[in-house]
Amino acid sequence: MKLEIISPGLLSTIQDLGRFGYMDSGFSPSGAMDAFSARLANILVGNSQGEGVIEMTAVGITARFCCSSVIAVTGADMSPEINGKKIEMYKSVPVSAGDVISMKNASNGMRAYLAVACGFDIEPVMGSLSTNLKCAVGGFRGRKLKAGDLIPLRRCCEISYIGERHFKPRNVFSNTVTVRAVPGPQDDYFSVSELEKFFSSEYKASAESDRMGIRLDGESVCSIDGVDIISDGIVTGSVQIPPSGKPIVMMTDRQTTGGYAKIATVITADLKYLAQLRAGDTVRFEKISQAQAEKINKSEQKFFKRLERGFLFAD
Repeated sequence: MKLEIISPGLLSTIQDLGRFGYMDSGFSPSGAMDAFSARLANILVGNSQGEGVIEMTAVGITARFCCSSVIAVTGADMSPEINGKKIEMYKSVPVSAGDVISMKNASNGMRAYLAVACGFDIEPVMGSLSTNLKCAVGGFRGRKLKAGDLIPLRRCCEISYIGERHFKPRNVFSNTVTVRAVPGPQDDYFSVSELEKFFSSEYKASAESDRMGIRLDGESVCSIDGVDIISDGIVTGSVQIPPSGKPIVMMTDRQTTGGYAKIATVITADLKYLAQLRAGDTVRFEKISQAQAEKINKSEQKFFKRLERGFLFAD
């Protein structure tokens, strides 16, 4: 019961929804950059939303299944094929022993997700399968996947219960995105005019962006009296303003604390857009209140619950 990696793509790792409860020990949560797509992939193959998936960046994997199963591919379009025949994304697809899945360069977006029914038979580290590359823990041997890796799969006693599941994505990946953000927690480090500039400017995603942070190029944001603060906690979505004035949106592999002022925090529901940015894509920030952010988060959780129930009822 294994998945043999023939070609690992550019950067492919095992991720789930993150490793939580260890920030006080310096461990960032890691996890899927586009958690929305990862959760969809798992639902499509009958897994729990937090099961481990393979996250592929820019270029997809080629791999051979050593057993029959059901898979789904979501996120960026990497033109997935089984044995050279194109398969549909956002759909449950049966595979047999010996089948080869292959993917190409992403034609849109940046990250794609492969879920396998019943998941990967990997021992969790601190309660999570997520790969933390900096600390070399979690996932498959704490590292990115390599050619020749044999990823163990959990045995499914019965996978016939997974009917044909299909989801039509609401959002087509765009090279221009607007993400909603709540001001703060250090928005008082910036004048009203600088805050307005931040929320009205266009930024370009830098080629230096990675799983730690989305670096943005554009007009600098100036502080009132410097951006240094006493280091405090950082959450995914925190928008740091370093001395250069160029915003950095902190992502899943971010450091756990930081010493630069955070002008705003991108809401969880919109992190998926940042995760799919390519170098040169345009980003704008829309200011919303904390109450609005909480309402949006509750709405997204209800969406996933309805989706799960709908598929179970249909099967």
